[in-house]
Amino acid sequence: MTTLILIILLIAGGVGYFAWYNFRREVPIVYKSAEDHFKYGSINSGGIPFFIWEVLPDLFAEHLPGPGGYQSLGFIWEEGKEMPIGVSKSIVGFPRQGSTCALCHSTTYRKSPKDTPTLVLGAPTQKFDSIANIRFLAACGNDAKFTPDNIIPAIEANHQLSWSDKLLYRYVIIPQTQKALMGLGLGFAWTNSRPDPGPGRIPSFNPVKFINFRLPLDDTIDNVDDPPVWNQRKHKGFDYHWDGLETNLTETTIMGALAAGTKPDNVPLENLQRVEDFIRLIPPPDYPFDIDPVLASQGKPIFDNNCASCHAFGGDRTGTVIPIEEIGTDDHRIEMWTQAAVDGYLAVGDGEEWDFTHVQKQNGYVAVALDGIWLRAPYLHNGSVPYLRDLLEVPSDRPSTFYRGYDVYNPNQVGFISQGREAQQEGFAYDTNLEGNSNQGHLYGTNLSTEEKQALLEYLKTL
Repeated sequence: MTTLILIILLIAGGVGYFAWYNFRREVPIVYKSAEDHFKYGSINSGGIPFFIWEVLPDLFAEHLPGPGGYQSLGFIWEEGKEMPIGVSKSIVGFPRQGSTCALCHSTTYRKSPKDTPTLVLGAPTQKFDSIANIRFLAACGNDAKFTPDNIIPAIEANHQLSWSDKLLYRYVIIPQTQKALMGLGLGFAWTNSRPDPGPGRIPSFNPVKFINFRLPLDDTIDNVDDPPVWNQRKHKGFDYHWDGLETNLTETTIMGALAAGTKPDNVPLENLQRVEDFIRLIPPPDYPFDIDPVLASQGKPIFDNNCASCHAFGGDRTGTVIPIEEIGTDDHRIEMWTQAAVDGYLAVGDGEEWDFTHVQKQNGYVAVALDGIWLRAPYLHNGSVPYLRDLLEVPSDRPSTFYRGYDVYNPNQVGFISQGREAQQEGFAYDTNLEGNSNQGHLYGTNLSTEEKQALLEYLKTL
């Protein structure tokens, strides 16, 4: 009897070890460089098995918006790197892919179509299309070709799998991944009834409302630009997010992780602290073209008299919420952020090492400081104005349609090229007549003379 018990215990222990080793064993991947950690360090955001994620563009290219694999979805790849910026690789039993803060907060620009793209960390992404990415993954999961017989050989073209690995992928990992991807599509099906955000924009908090908090579906639209996260040391005390729903940077960083897929009971506080420390110090990018110093000096007093109270560091209203009745811009983002969402966030950290205590409901949009304003195009919270020059015109004179997602810069207009054949080929058609896309409001500076506007634009390039 003693021998039988011992055998049973050994078998149970072996099964337990096998399960732990292949599904729960964590092997930390640590980046010494704070910059590399921002770009590639895990924030426990889940994702899908890394080896499967790698092969999807080759196996299911017909579900991508164009050639180029994941780059067609706006991912930025550094030469020689295993994964794009904003994608992490972690070992939890087996290699897993996840998202990092850099996915939505890094961008590129080119001075001309022939130039090599210049990478800027902390910037709002111009090209990554989060919803197109989700729809691609969901389409893969729903494709009849998503089978072990197709996926395992594709993986083995890049990685050597042991016999036990093949069994795990065939009978556990691939079926579970397919189920998760199909569920991802169902979870985001509500986006089909609203205007597509397109590249550089995200549905900001409705995914958390509907998927995480299981709040009833409503008809709100929350498509907004990703904001920059550079220079946070100078933004201390400001309201965060477009509508000032947070006042604490640490909580805002945790919010971003939860939006990326981190579970409340698995928030890596040390890793996120490294991210927070990094974004405090990222400098705003210098304007890369020539600036007329005389004209810029003429623009400074125009800025001081017309803009500084809301947009200069030290301004009376900088970093505070301007009521929607005053600013007059599209109000869909405000309507989306409900008191029920506030209550959900205030409760989500209960019992954890961290908690939300600064979440609030406001009724307007934050007057942001304009450091690095040249690289924040398109403008307004919903990215509805392509050029900074257009923002100084009355809404009726602003473009009603344009293309966004093309990273070649127009220094004269101050923004990314938004019209023409190249912009149309690489960009996303933005229609300001659609719900949530309005370019109305923000009339400040529209009554300046043509000469004053030109001088002001030249000064804004220096910020």
